[in-house]
Amino acid sequence: MARILIVDDSPTEIHVLRTMLEKNGHSVTTAESGEDGVAAAKSQVPDLVLMDVVMPGLNGFQATRQLSQADETAHVPVVVVSTKDQATDRVWAMRQGARDYITKPVVEKDLLATIGKYLSA
Repeated sequence: MARILIVDDSPTEIHVLRTMLEKNGHSVTTAESGEDGVAAAKSQVPDLVLMDVVMPGLNGFQATRQLSQADETAHVPVVVVSTKDQATDRVWAMRQGARDYITKPVVEKDLLATIGKYLSA
């Protein structure tokens, strides 16, 4: 199906998301920091990026902004996946270029429905 990049500094979150995605036929690559996520997205150009917010160094908002502004990745949908659930966080994510926002813990059917909106477009 789709090639999805997960950017998250938590091995547990990566495992949970990878399991949900792979059992539904998606190919998954991962990065454990914002910097590595931006580099991976630019080199691999995935179909979609799942981006955590709270990470050391380059946070998810900053990484999303870089991806949405780079010529090679501007077309790649970024879905923020975060424990931060304030309306201001959602608004800020969208202003940085995110297409959608999911709060943790992630519900599998919600994740699949959300990414499906962008993969079928």
